[in-house]
Amino acid sequence: MRFLEGLRVKLWRGFALALVALAMLGFASVATANQAQTILEKCGHNEPFSGYSQKAYREALKQMTTTGIEYGECESLIRKAEEAAAGGGAGATIGTPSANVAVPLTPAEQHAVQSAHRNGSTPVQVGSEPVRPGIVHADIASAVNTLPHSLLAVLAFMAAGAVVLAIVEVRKRVRSRRDS
Repeated sequence: MRFLEGLRVKLWRGFALALVALAMLGFASVATANQAQTILEKCGHNEPFSGYSQKAYREALKQMTTTGIEYGECESLIRKAEEAAAGGGAGATIGTPSANVAVPLTPAEQHAVQSAHRNGSTPVQVGSEPVRPGIVHADIASAVNTLPHSLLAVLAFMAAGAVVLAIVEVRKRVRSRRDS
């Protein structure tokens, strides 16, 4: 019986240690996310930015909106800063001329644009499946993949903790029935 009490104490200590380690990992992800947000804010306000980790630059690129990618220079500036962080350049500077120059459309591209304008939102055949503009097919995998890693870790830890507590409770009830 004394062995079981010692085992229980060790189990709880390991459980507490795992909880502390998991919390530390969660804080590291939050810090990178905050750096990514700072990078995006500075880029949006045309302020210079450098000195961040490559992980922070990658996270900033992931967090960019489609509109920001299409109509702004932040994506190219963040990529330049990421290259500079890797030792491949001078970094991101605001006010430098953009390398994005409008190129005239080819006749095939002009025809495709006119066809899209004329047909509107009718389905387009892509491969073997029709694609309908404006319809997003979401599944549970896409919803889970967009959750932050720290939240997934906390949910997994909570599920593991619930399983451990359930096992302990079942063992208590089984032992109490044996004794009575």
